[in-house]
Amino acid sequence: MPEYLTQGEFKKKHIRFSETASLEEVIGSLDVLYMTRVQRERFFNEEDYIRLKDSYILDTEKMKSAKKDMIVLHPLPRVNEIAVEVDDDPRAAYFKQMKYGMYIRMALIASVLGAV
Repeated sequence: MPEYLTQGEFKKKHIRFSETASLEEVIGSLDVLYMTRVQRERFFNEEDYIRLKDSYILDTEKMKSAKKDMIVLHPLPRVNEIAVEVDDDPRAAYFKQMKYGMYIRMALIASVLGAV
């Protein structure tokens, strides 16, 4: 079973992390950007979701500030958190991520079923 750490557990294990409310402030220092969507099902009311849903959108303008070798990952499918124009950026690795994930799942299923 995977281990999910809380912020306190990160601190106890001396794992450095930081939080920010602004992607623009940190994008230039990132090696990997893992994007996710603002999830409607996590909100108690529709108003909060509507207010925040477009707050974190990666677009080509933000990508200009990123390192030339930063990679962008995303679990897919996306809603609107990554502009379609970013797909053409060589740093956008989420389609490869999806493809490799499919192969890994196929291998795991084959292993469990004894086909390997």
